[in-house]
Amino acid sequence: MSGRFNGWPEQAFDVLLKLEGDPPAAFRETLRKEREQLVRQPMIALLQDVADADPTYDDFSVWGFRIMLWPWQRQAARVLIERGVELGVIFDLDGLHVHGGGWYFGPEREAFRAAVADDTSGSALVTIVEALRTRGYDITGDVMKRVPRGYPADHPRADLLRHRTLSAGRPLGCDGWLHTPEAVDRVLAAFEDLRPLMSWLADHAVVDAEVT
Repeated sequence: MSGRFNGWPEQAFDVLLKLEGDPPAAFRETLRKEREQLVRQPMIALLQDVADADPTYDDFSVWGFRIMLWPWQRQAARVLIERGVELGVIFDLDGLHVHGGGWYFGPEREAFRAAVADDTSGSALVTIVEALRTRGYDITGDVMKRVPRGYPADHPRADLLRHRTLSAGRPLGCDGWLHTPEAVDRVLAAFEDLRPLMSWLADHAVVDAEVT
């Protein structure tokens, strides 16, 4: 590991505190350079070290500044596993949060549903989801009110069939390790927790872009 990441400095929280509420765009601009150095650059360094430790995670991007307020108040990043299957890291005043899932089910939606309905792959997903829950991950997503057409309402995996998107995430906290290189190990451990879900989605919910 190259050791680029040394932790977020305490001053990173000072910058984010100044961005609390609804500060006008002109005020945000006065913090742009400081925020870039203290908040965004450490996230880039963290993900570079994560990618050095495991090349699976080398396709990452770190959000820049947007017109919207939300990206100024927290630093978000994503790690692409497959098209539409991503891991995410967020740094804000609450510390670090890690999540991962399938975000953009389009033509993949039917492949996802078929895999959930299948006794073998569907049961495997249930095992993965339950294991994540026991580790403190929240299972979320865009969920339909009813089971989709073509599947019985009393299907044993009806709850999963209702998902248009599926993700798992949990906060990692805001303790002293956040200011040290230990944060890299914490993120790697969370990514390892999420690996079975990422693999399942990559295997069952990704359709070749040329397939219509």
